[in-house]
Amino acid sequence: MKAVRKTFCLLVILVVLAGLGASLVVTYPDEYRLVRQFGEIVRIVDTPGVSFKIPFVQTADSVPKALQIYDIPKSDVITKDKKSMIADAFVLWRISDPVLFTRHLNGQVAQAQARISASVFSSMKAVISNMDQTEIIENRDGKLALDISGNIGDSLSGYGIEVLAVETKSLDMPDDNKQAVYDRMISERNNIAASYTAQGNSSAQKIKNDTTKEVAVMKSEAQAEAERIKAEGEAQYMQILSGAYNDADKADFYNFVRSLDAAKASLKSGDNTLILDKSSPIAQIFYGYE
Repeated sequence: MKAVRKTFCLLVILVVLAGLGASLVVTYPDEYRLVRQFGEIVRIVDTPGVSFKIPFVQTADSVPKALQIYDIPKSDVITKDKKSMIADAFVLWRISDPVLFTRHLNGQVAQAQARISASVFSSMKAVISNMDQTEIIENRDGKLALDISGNIGDSLSGYGIEVLAVETKSLDMPDDNKQAVYDRMISERNNIAASYTAQGNSSAQKIKNDTTKEVAVMKSEAQAEAERIKAEGEAQYMQILSGAYNDADKADFYNFVRSLDAAKASLKSGDNTLILDKSSPIAQIFYGYE
């Protein structure tokens, strides 16, 4: 009887331990725990730690809570100017509603990735088809990814999925037309450079013409001012000369000085002999003739 009682107690302990273990729900920081009862989700545990459920009646499974990254397969897209490009991108996403995620996608990440891939490709195709190839290449620094993400919006929220970002790893031309595109881009940049050079030369010539015109005007004004000053000087000279001749004493002195200057000028050749006729004005001054 003692052996039977020990065995019974041991079985009771095992049943209690099994029931306790079946009632525990351990939740980790990177997951949601879904508590089900008869297949229906009755509770979501989203905080890490230990909680409880009804043993043998309720079950618990998990879906990821952490940020997910999905590398989308490369795909061909057509630009607005009918050029083919190869797009390679990846998506950052997470499960925002574990109930919707489980209900519509059976809690399968693979099914979620398929939905994301289709949505991102559709958005990428729509955005790129409205842009020329050159515009796409110029916007690969971030604007293109923002446009693609914005075009997706909350279209996946019905599946409990939130797309945080779509980043393009590469967006390039097929190998068979890369060189042609590069040559065309180089030609366009050369044309732009030539246009800038022509504009610069035109501006330089205009500045040069304006400067030449300003210099000519300044010279003309300076010459006119010089002629005016010269005319004023000549007028003053004539006034002084007229004043000298109006006075007999001043006139005689002026004639005397002029005669001396003339005599001095005639002796510059090195001959100190001056021969004058008596009728010469200079001789009359020296001899006192009237």
